[in-house]
Amino acid sequence: MIRVGILTASTLGARGEREDTSGQAIRDAIARIGATVESYRVVTDDRSTIEQALREWSDARHLDLILTTGGTGLSPTDVTPDATRAVIDRDVPGLAEAMRLEGLKHTPRAMLSRAVAGVRGQTLIVNLPGSPKGVRESLDAILEVLPHALEILQRRPTDH
Repeated sequence: MIRVGILTASTLGARGEREDTSGQAIRDAIARIGATVESYRVVTDDRSTIEQALREWSDARHLDLILTTGGTGLSPTDVTPDATRAVIDRDVPGLAEAMRLEGLKHTPRAMLSRAVAGVRGQTLIVNLPGSPKGVRESLDAILEVLPHALEILQRRPTDH
């Protein structure tokens, strides 16, 4: 079983002024690989708050996978990639590249995404866009490889 955390970066969502439809899109998609949501939180677009959640979920809760949604664009308040870079030990650039490539099939705006993916300890962290459509497209690009990536990361037996 893949244990997942969903972290939504949305100041309006954290204030209860916007429904988190992107978080639900993540839940729907990861069910296809048999993953379960162990942690879920909506936080403000604040770098230190995002960093703290990523550290806690990786280090104390030992989640296998953390999927963030929101805060990956060019706005001054879009700080999720910066927070992620501050906490990861290693980049996994191919995941972010695959998501952008898939997004470009649907809109040229996908090239504006600053989303990153990386590893902290034995936890894989992946930034997703803030829209449900963007979440679905991005996860469609990478969902198939996530179980294998986690097997390798956590040194579980895998067939190559």
